[in-house]
Amino acid sequence: MLRRSLAAAVLVTGALVGWPDTALAADGPVGFATVNALGQNGTTGGAGGPTVTVTTTAQFLDYIARPGPYVIQVSGRITLPTGNTDGMHNVTSDKTIVGLGATAALVGGGLNIGVPVNDDVTTPPANAVHNIIIRNLSITGATDDLINVQMFSHHIWIDHNDLSNGDDGAIDIKRGSDYVTVSWNRFHDHDKTTLVGHDDDNGAQDSGRLRVTYHHNFFDTSDQRNPRVRFSSLVHVFNNYYYDNSYGIASTNESGLFVEGNYFYSVNNPGRVDFSGPLGRMVQRDNILIACNHAIETRGTVTDPRTYYAYTAGPASTVPTVVPAGAGVGKI
Repeated sequence: MLRRSLAAAVLVTGALVGWPDTALAADGPVGFATVNALGQNGTTGGAGGPTVTVTTTAQFLDYIARPGPYVIQVSGRITLPTGNTDGMHNVTSDKTIVGLGATAALVGGGLNIGVPVNDDVTTPPANAVHNIIIRNLSITGATDDLINVQMFSHHIWIDHNDLSNGDDGAIDIKRGSDYVTVSWNRFHDHDKTTLVGHDDDNGAQDSGRLRVTYHHNFFDTSDQRNPRVRFSSLVHVFNNYYYDNSYGIASTNESGLFVEGNYFYSVNNPGRVDFSGPLGRMVQRDNILIACNHAIETRGTVTDPRTYYAYTAGPASTVPTVVPAGAGVGKI
């Protein structure tokens, strides 16, 4: 049941409104997580390894730290301790972490995907964490980030989660990480939602990397950074639903943002390139803005995502129906 197509899960809403079937497929990612690069062919997570079901904190922390591929099924509510890690817990390569049903949750801590921070490392290390899938989990109440992707981690798919109430980012992607897809998640009750790029001084690690696809996410009153981007070679933002945010997307430090087919409702600044720090680049097409105070700012040219992967963007007019029906937990 966990692998059935999203088309069934949303009661064929897509078919009723003409939504492309390719956008609804849930058996694998769409976007940068599919690209063959850095010695990794797409993102398969723990496929080929044992499948285990965890119900306790000890079991969960044991399996996410083990070497080799595992499919880790989370049953029920698991509390992550703060301890001496500020509540961040490392996930090793080749893991699928997937919630069972609609009630699987991680509470009080977050997931860290990446080797220890080292500012002197400016190219992907041989032991970079890679090939991670996180799906169908409610993650809330972390004392730091809910999910942190850093230090050249690559091929990460974060899909169909409910993310709220973290002390810092909901999903941060930084320090040279690459080939990431963030899809069909619901973000709510959160301030600084999703950051791409560490800071204005981290170009040595981040420039030319940080290729991320955001599609079909529900930014449900998540206030800002949806996402906020520095130095990225290309961030592709399509068919997301923005509802009552202070700003949607910000592009700085010459990042390239390709923004299409999104629906913005009651968003003060849907898209910005004149923001804190050096200017970014942004192109936009086929977006809908309702009750917004400003237009999407555009600047420069941006590589078409089809240079990297095939995809089909649905019509922006259907986003307010399809995305809330399909995003979040219990939908796969």
